[in-house]
Amino acid sequence: MQNKSQSSTALRRLMTEYRQLTSSGAPEGLFTAGPVKESNFFEWEALIHGPEDTPFEGGIFVARLSFPSDYPLNPFKMKFDPPILHPNVYASGDVCISILHAPGDDPNQYETSSERWSPVQSVEKVLLSVISMLAEPNVESGANIDCCKLYRENLPEYERRVRQAVMDQLGV
Repeated sequence: MQNKSQSSTALRRLMTEYRQLTSSGAPEGLFTAGPVKESNFFEWEALIHGPEDTPFEGGIFVARLSFPSDYPLNPFKMKFDPPILHPNVYASGDVCISILHAPGDDPNQYETSSERWSPVQSVEKVLLSVISMLAEPNVESGANIDCCKLYRENLPEYERRVRQAVMDQLGV
């Protein structure tokens, strides 16, 4: 029975967040997000615009957001589809960012509990954090080790590859 009440709490929260995103709107031109199907509020799609003055500028990146039945007690999963080249994105497309790590203390003692997920976070706050992450990767805590190495050792080549991927996406 608890799982059903958790699920209904999660659904109410997701509906509220969606309503807020659609009525007041997401920050102008940064992203859009909402359920893939209105029959399933636990699977969302986000379209994230590449931040200005970064190699991602001009691109629109699709991400899937998968919410657990106990949301907002636990964070959702976020995956770029198709995957993007970024130090904090696994080759699978899964996003690695502190704000989406399980609440509480970090077993590796790398992050403070205040950097990790808490129920006061929201889809909007996470997407804004991911946009910041695109502009300023955390190469000290990378998900894609080869990309971290490229970023640290040959930034111009990293930026060229990202720009090329954006151009390929645009069909240019």
